[in-house]
Amino acid sequence: MRKLQAQGVHHITIVGADRQTSIDFWEGVLGMPFVFDQPNLDNPDEGHLYFDPGDGRLITVFSNETRAPVFDRTPMEVGCVHHLAFAVSAATFAQAVERLDERGIAHSGVKDRGFMDSIYFKDPLGLLIELASYRFVPPEGFTHAEVLLEAHKLRVERNDYNIAPIHLADAIELMVLRSRESLSADRTPKDPYNRVNGS
Repeated sequence: MRKLQAQGVHHITIVGADRQTSIDFWEGVLGMPFVFDQPNLDNPDEGHLYFDPGDGRLITVFSNETRAPVFDRTPMEVGCVHHLAFAVSAATFAQAVERLDERGIAHSGVKDRGFMDSIYFKDPLGLLIELASYRFVPPEGFTHAEVLLEAHKLRVERNDYNIAPIHLADAIELMVLRSRESLSADRTPKDPYNRVNGS
């Protein structure tokens, strides 16, 4: 038996209402360029709208002019999508509350996730959306997921409840130590200030 190895998210498709509601939300609120438009090839009564979330992947929406937006929370039964999370910069995240408030969009307020900050709100169809901003930058050549895996190992080793900034900082230090060569034989932490002060 062999795996079907995934190599990333190709796209996520949402059942939308009318075309303009989708365009106004995905591009007009979240700033995702509307890049492709054609009929749904499996259902000629629907349009298929494509939006670029910023990483070269796609969010797509099936639209139908006979469907009106329904703002009820989308189902949360087993097997249903709980929410979609989109990465934003620290600068954008710092403006999230103000920009949601100026539109009158109800939201969760800022949530501290230890390794990132989050804020939640619903799209016009009731789908929960998260804006997430990492609190760290991975070392060159590594991904956020690789740093989180290393931080998780440290958290478990230390019997801590959740990943916190100390785990991230220590994980990054270890990853750099293992992946970057140095001419120094001893790369342990040093205190050059004692030498300077004559202590």
